This record gives sequence, structure tokens and C-alpha cells, in this order.
Amino acid sequence: MNRIFLLIGLCALLCHTSCTTQKEEKEVEQKLLVTSPLKMDTSIVSQYVCQIHSIHHIELRAQERGYLEKIFVDEGQAVKQGQLLFQIMPKIYEAELQKAEAEVKFAEIECQNTKSLADRNVVAPSELAMARAKLDKANAEVALAKVHLRFTEIRAPFDGIIDRFKVRVGSLLGEGDLLTTLSDNSKMWVYFNVPEAEYLDYKAKKDAMVKVNLMMANHQLFEFPGVVETIEADFDNETGNIPFRATFPNPNGLLRHGETGNILVNTYLKDALIIPQKATFEVLDKKYVFVVDKDNHVKTREITIAADMEDLYVVKSGLADNERILLEGLRKVKENDKIAYNYEEPKSVIHRLKLPAE
Repeated sequence: MNRIFLLIGLCALLCHTSCTTQKEEKEVEQKLLVTSPLKMDTSIVSQYVCQIHSIHHIELRAQERGYLEKIFVDEGQAVKQGQLLFQIMPKIYEAELQKAEAEVKFAEIECQNTKSLADRNVVAPSELAMARAKLDKANAEVALAKVHLRFTEIRAPFDGIIDRFKVRVGSLLGEGDLLTTLSDNSKMWVYFNVPEAEYLDYKAKKDAMVKVNLMMANHQLFEFPGVVETIEADFDNETGNIPFRATFPNPNGLLRHGETGNILVNTYLKDALIIPQKATFEVLDKKYVFVVDKDNHVKTREITIAADMEDLYVVKSGLADNERILLEGLRKVKENDKIAYNYEEPKSVIHRLKLPAE
């Protein structure tokens, strides 16, 4: 009987030992995924918040006092250069013009009579000169009255779109009162701020004007590309930025003054070193990877990021393209651990991620 219990115990012990050994072997044989940086030509997209302005955007103001008699257009209407927009009551200025014209006629008659007398030496030549001066003054008053009368008509100085009216028919206007604004949206000026380092990179290229794209507020790409034409003179000392201005064609009139969006700038990178973002970890705002050495030990390595894309980093320094890095299981290892791994080609890894390549 004792022999039977002894055999049962021995079998149980052997079974337990066998299961434990299999479990340990399974844990030891668990392999992690390793890859390498991918060296290739690519491009990155930098985004900048921007403000959109009409190429011409002006205020239309009254140049004379008086009651607003007529409005010939509507808010939001497209108008042509020279088109009549507003009429200030012209009666007073018409009367002033008639008075000035009457003064001219009187001065002409007086000048003719004085000339006749001067020709007969009845009056001195100075009398004739004074009469002619009065006539010149009267003609000048006519010209001034015509200008005042013309100012009662407010016309469009260029093709554009009328904004909201600030006055209504019957409003008493003073000189300089705001009537509305007028925008020429045939082209748009788009302003965005660029950090100093990126400005220096841009200036170092010394090539043609940079082409940019516009991402509108609805996250749709504007169909026409723009060109950076102007950089302002001074940096903002508080932000370290300098404003750039890009010009966009707007043939369909989709863009309007005051809109916002994002400028997209494509930068070409030759022989860029690319790794997946998930192969990195961060400590105190610094980026690290686990590098697998020739003896299959993992070593912590600090890297510098040149640019980031969706799911990917472009490495500036800290890695070579022939080194192996841990792709998965970063939390399962620590410094100097020896690992078993499966190696996956970087092209295969990157293919599963998103990369704008050329």
C-alpha cells in the first residue's frame, strides 16, 4: 500500500516538474520584434496657423456732410470699378456750383470791360491785371464746387464685394463717416508666422519662391496653391517669429477677407533616417530607443528628432541606418537585458504606417 502511494506521489512530482519546465521554456523562448531605421528620400509637411486677407480691403467713407439720399447696391454684392454706390443729397453743392459759375460770368464781363478801357489808356494796366486775377479766382471756385459736388457720389475705386452697411438712407453724415468696406478678393494675401530657425533654413535655400498650400477651416485643401512672396522686416521679440505673406489666386471667390486656416509647407528631405514613433520612449522631454547590440543585449540610446510625421519620426542624430532597434515590447525589457527576437525589414514596418515618400 505504501508503495502505491509512493508511486502516485512520484508521478505527481514528475508531472509538476514537467509543466513548470515547459512554462519556463515558453517564457524564455518568447521573442520580441526588432527592426532598423529606414533611409530614404521623403518630404515633411509643416503647418502654420494663418489669417486670410483680401489683396485690397478698404473703408468707404463720406467725403462731404449731408443726408444719405440713395444706396444703389446691396450688402455682399459684387461691384465694378467706377460703379455708383451711394448718393449724398447734392442740393447744397449744386447751388454752390451755380453761384460759382455766376461769379465767373460776372468776372468775365468785368474783365472784358476793363480790357476795353485799358486798350484806350483809360485805366492803368494794373486794373486789367486785377480783373484777370478775379476771373482766375472765379474759375478756381467753380472747379472747387465741382469737386465738392462730385464727392456727393461715392463710387467703387476697384472691382470688389460690398460689406455690411454702417448707415441707412436718410442718415445724416459727417465728413469721414464710415459707410461700408470694399474687398477685392481676386487674390488673397495669407499671413503666417515662422520661427527664427525655420526662417534661416528658408533663406539658406536661396531658390525660387516657396510654393505652399492652404488648409481651410473645414479641413479641406484649397484647390489653388500659393506662393510666398514677402517676409516682413522684423522679428517679434516675444514670440521669436517673423510674419510671411503668401499670395493665393481666388478665381472662384471662395476665400473671403478675415478667414483663418493653416498654411502647409512641404520640405524635401534627402536620405532621411526614419523610424516608427512606437519604437521610442520619452524621459524628461528627451527621446530614446532601445538599440540591440551584437550580443543581443538592449542598450538605451538618446536620439534627436529632426521632424515628426504621423506615426513616424525623422532622426537627426543618435542612430545609424544599420543598427537594430526594439520595435515592440519596450516595457518588457530593461537596460542590458538579453533578448530573443524576430527581425522585420524596415520597409515592411514602414509600409504598415503612413509616410509621404518620393
